[in-house]
Amino acid sequence: MSMSAGWYLRRLSRMGPREAGGRAVDAVRRRRRRSALPERPPVTGVRFTAVLPEGALAAVDPDAVKRLVAEADRLMSGRAEFFGVVRDDMADPDWQFDPKTGRRAPLDHAFDVPYRDEEAVGDIKQIWEPSRHQYLTVLAAAYALTGNDRYAERAAAHLRSWWEANPPLRGVHWVSGIELGIRLLSWVWIRRLLDGWAGAPALFEENPVALDQIWHHQRWLAAFPSRGSSANNHAVAEAAGQLAASCAFGWFPYSPRWRADALRDLDRHLRANTFLSGINRELASEYHGLVLELGLAAVAEADAAGVTVPATTRLVLLRMTDALAAVVDNRLRPPRQGDADDGHGLVLDGPDTDRWGSLLATGGAVFGRLAWWPEVPGADVRTPLLASLTEPYGEGVARPESRPAHFADAGLTVLRGPGDIWCRCDGGPHGFLSIAAHAHADALSVEVRHDGVDVLADPGTYCYHGQPEWRSYFRSTLGHSTLEADGRDQSVSGGPFLWTRHAVTRVLKVDTDGEKAARWCAEHDGYRPLLHRRQVDVTYESREVRITDTVSGDRREVRLAFHLGPSVTAELEGSRARLTWTRDGEDRSAVLGLPDGLIWRAHRGESDPPLGWYSPGFGRKVPSTTLVGSGSVDGTAEFITVLGFDG
Repeated sequence: MSMSAGWYLRRLSRMGPREAGGRAVDAVRRRRRRSALPERPPVTGVRFTAVLPEGALAAVDPDAVKRLVAEADRLMSGRAEFFGVVRDDMADPDWQFDPKTGRRAPLDHAFDVPYRDEEAVGDIKQIWEPSRHQYLTVLAAAYALTGNDRYAERAAAHLRSWWEANPPLRGVHWVSGIELGIRLLSWVWIRRLLDGWAGAPALFEENPVALDQIWHHQRWLAAFPSRGSSANNHAVAEAAGQLAASCAFGWFPYSPRWRADALRDLDRHLRANTFLSGINRELASEYHGLVLELGLAAVAEADAAGVTVPATTRLVLLRMTDALAAVVDNRLRPPRQGDADDGHGLVLDGPDTDRWGSLLATGGAVFGRLAWWPEVPGADVRTPLLASLTEPYGEGVARPESRPAHFADAGLTVLRGPGDIWCRCDGGPHGFLSIAAHAHADALSVEVRHDGVDVLADPGTYCYHGQPEWRSYFRSTLGHSTLEADGRDQSVSGGPFLWTRHAVTRVLKVDTDGEKAARWCAEHDGYRPLLHRRQVDVTYESREVRITDTVSGDRREVRLAFHLGPSVTAELEGSRARLTWTRDGEDRSAVLGLPDGLIWRAHRGESDPPLGWYSPGFGRKVPSTTLVGSGSVDGTAEFITVLGFDG
């Protein structure tokens, strides 16, 4: 997807003068780098000292080791999966190849590569993901926990291959700062986990090619930070990678300066990216997890190096951990809100380890779990290793005495009912910063789960680049369980990561302490002068979720959509739908009573235009049922939907 002149004008309109000036300076620096690549200063006698404390590896649960080794053996066979695409060529990967489209990215100067253009480059996420080298941290961890040299040798061979194939500032892997930051963090852990292997010094600190790569990565991050309206999770990843590398690989004359700047930037961006309640300001749950992982990993490196970390940095991470513990359902699944690209900050486990349980376990080890936190079953590799490097924090810090249900600054409310009914209501800001890059047009949308099963679902994200029709659908208003007016989104899109007008939402009432029901009510101005107001009641005795939509204003055509989870089957008769699904071998059911004033149709797996889809992960989509009621309103109209659970 190449960007038009109109897109650049719209993007410029969302920048302030300071950001525009900073980007102009970046452009000058890029031109200089094209003609004269800076040389790494010479270093001699360097040693790697950021090793794991004694006993850290012994603290890893044996079951976690078994899962890790199983994944490492799959990788050793040359098989890996990235975003739903299985690769069988990972024994000797082509670092520029996209298996999804069959295209290879050019090895041009990094600043000349049109990485958003799938026709020229391929699916950039498919190319970038293996080069984050998080699968190599898995191999390195397998070596550290088993002592089997073959894992270390494979990791070393792939690093040497990558360094040779991707010289500084050549190709797509030098385009985006978030990729460099996460890659540096992976390299730190690969070196740490390979410390017992005889070949580790020759691979890293005694290797001029490795030293060049580490130095140029840090020099790039120092020169071209994410700025202004782009300073979201990318800025956190850049600072985290820079801090980790300058602490663990602090071998260069600039290392003290890079370390100080990265520590300051990490603190600044964590605070800027996080509400005081602890919810990530992008209002995208996957990015909440990514930022928390990055922050915890970066602080661990600073602690291991004896670098003083600001208390505000730790406080933000503690609040993020408590917020995550508060919003997950009974199966430890967070809301499916906003964009999600399955990005991780630090991977030391195989995919069979629950991501959110692992993250809560790590947060609990570092900050201490509270009495109201959900139980975290199982064990993982990352938690004992990361915690062994990190100074404990949390004693004497004010934390919630009971599980929060309403995060006023983020507009996120979770209503809970009997039988593990979980209902997330969206009454927050449209997104973060002026472009709200990872936001969806989902004001007043709801998610309802029963025992962790999506009943009324958020369909997810599916893709970023290359498929504009699908990108538009999955972040559209019709793509969420809310109301659309006149066939348009509540907020106005200016491109795949750009919104030019943001709907403003206002929460009117929240009551989560009632004896008989929990209630939430909010409204938004995205269709002004038409006003959409929604009230949600979760009644305890009847085990119902009642949704009341009120629309007032001039005559409009409206569509009210309810997206069902992929495991839910619906039998629609008129304005009544019988829902059935299976959980742990047990049949479950519910009745969805829909408003009579609309004409209801069921849609499933339609492509022209897209409707009736659910994305279980980035790059994957499966058919699901979407119920859409159509009609017109003139003046004030009320639509009542009742979801009643059986049994």
